[in-house]
Amino acid sequence: MHIFTCRVYYEDTDLAGIVYYANYLKFIERARSEWVRTLGVDQVALKEQGIVFAVRRVEADYISPAKFDDVLTIETKMVSKTAARLILDQLVLRVGGELFRARVTLVALTPDGRPTRLPKGAFD
Repeated sequence: MHIFTCRVYYEDTDLAGIVYYANYLKFIERARSEWVRTLGVDQVALKEQGIVFAVRRVEADYISPAKFDDVLTIETKMVSKTAARLILDQLVLRVGGELFRARVTLVALTPDGRPTRLPKGAFD
């Protein structure tokens, strides 16, 4: 499991100081990028080799609102892997509980949008 921490900034919130719902997707995207980096996967090099990643599906549950200045912890865990697809569970937490939960399906694609195999050993 990978852990990523971030803070809620004013720009992440609405007038009530509550995180705008779409910003949870940004938080989990940042966490996934850091997870991939910690695995030693160079996404720039992969793109040069003709492999890019795209989100194919997100199942999301909004449980409790995050607020301005909260420190959030995002947990990322790989659930399964096929030749061209990764399925991840991601949780957004704050001290005191779970705020957001998502299951994210990522696919490896060629630059023209066709499925391709994940690089060997990259997500083992």
